[in-house]
Amino acid sequence: MSNEANAPHIEDIARVLGEDVDRDVIAHELDEYLNVYRVPLGTAKESIVKKHGGNPQALSASVFRKLSDLRPDESSVDLLVRVVSANPKTIEVDGKEKEIVYGILGDDTGTLQFTAWDSTRFPYQRGEVVRIVSAYTKGWNDAVQINLGDRAAVNREEDSSLPPPPTGAAAVVGGEVKVQDLRAGMRGLDITFRVLSVEARQVNVKGEEKTVWSGTLADETGKTEFSSWHDFELDPGDVVHLQGGYIRAWRGVPQLSFDSRDDLEKLETDVLPSLEELDVDSIVTIEDLERRGGAPSVAVQGIVIEVRDGSGLVFRCNECRRVVRNGTCSIHGQVESTPDMRVKCVVDDGTGSLSVIIGREITEDLLGKTLEECKALAQEAFDSEVIRDLLVDRLVARPVRVSGNVVSDDFGLMMIVRDVSDIHVDVKEEAAKILQELGVD
Repeated sequence: MSNEANAPHIEDIARVLGEDVDRDVIAHELDEYLNVYRVPLGTAKESIVKKHGGNPQALSASVFRKLSDLRPDESSVDLLVRVVSANPKTIEVDGKEKEIVYGILGDDTGTLQFTAWDSTRFPYQRGEVVRIVSAYTKGWNDAVQINLGDRAAVNREEDSSLPPPPTGAAAVVGGEVKVQDLRAGMRGLDITFRVLSVEARQVNVKGEEKTVWSGTLADETGKTEFSSWHDFELDPGDVVHLQGGYIRAWRGVPQLSFDSRDDLEKLETDVLPSLEELDVDSIVTIEDLERRGGAPSVAVQGIVIEVRDGSGLVFRCNECRRVVRNGTCSIHGQVESTPDMRVKCVVDDGTGSLSVIIGREITEDLLGKTLEECKALAQEAFDSEVIRDLLVDRLVARPVRVSGNVVSDDFGLMMIVRDVSDIHVDVKEEAAKILQELGVD
């Protein structure tokens, strides 16, 4: 435990012992009991009070740990938690079958996965509050997991003794969420989604070939990608309720991962909109994308406010596909290159701005000219910048709808565009809306 976490217990011991023992001495002894001798917190406090002639029964501060304070490889922790989910499972240990219980525990700071290695000692159901003594923790996939072994004791407590776990986007770990609420680091989720696509692929994990089922999922708030490390026999169109899993992010885009230890149930298909309704690019604001850190398969409506340098006709290194300048690649030096076309621009929707990258085919459509025609124009003018000038004329101040995946890095948000279309604005209607908002008749 950290010094900050120990502080209320140090004060509790000092209150019982009075001024006879310095707080620094108490802090040192408590740290030694907990981190050197690995003694449970309650036992450590009682031992210190007894050692200095105090009455252990006068102690009052709770000895229960909060889930958010737990760290991997703690040998003895006491918890007051609510059962979020509990699932029986048969495993094989040393050639013999063993019944265990796995699931999720929660308190007012979040949720964590747990395993009770003897199913007869954990008969508790979802929603019940339990007191756990002498559990231990392990780390897996950068997460803490609670284990209840032979030393652990579990008892039922009154439901009123613990508030329910946090929910929604405010939860650091876990809670009932929508796709738009997903953030890197969340674990022990309670989420319902529809599978839009799924495929099996082989991956190499620490030298071992494994199968992972990956695809795209969605609810009425948005889409994201997922990876399942167990074959749940998912098909496109399935509606799934998941308890468990964790969120990682790739360049700011949250991705959901889950496996056989998580609780997954297929539901009636009418719980969510149809696959066809969900498999579209939902329109979002740039402000929302900044809050979320990126998102897959979204659309943004705004005005092109800038066409950046490096747009138009470019030449790419034949080795690495990086753009070369004056025949020189930043990685491979003087190289043979291949012509290409792109647009690097900025779109503003009134809530923020977004960098946009548009590839060759859409760039040709926007210009109404092929790559070969643009090469001929550049050769005629002895300057490839004439193509960028054309793009500036065509795009700046143009209302557009851009669709694609939005990622984030040190330079902010960037959309890799899959489609661009014009927005037809009714100037009179928009002016009327503005006047109405200003209270002008």
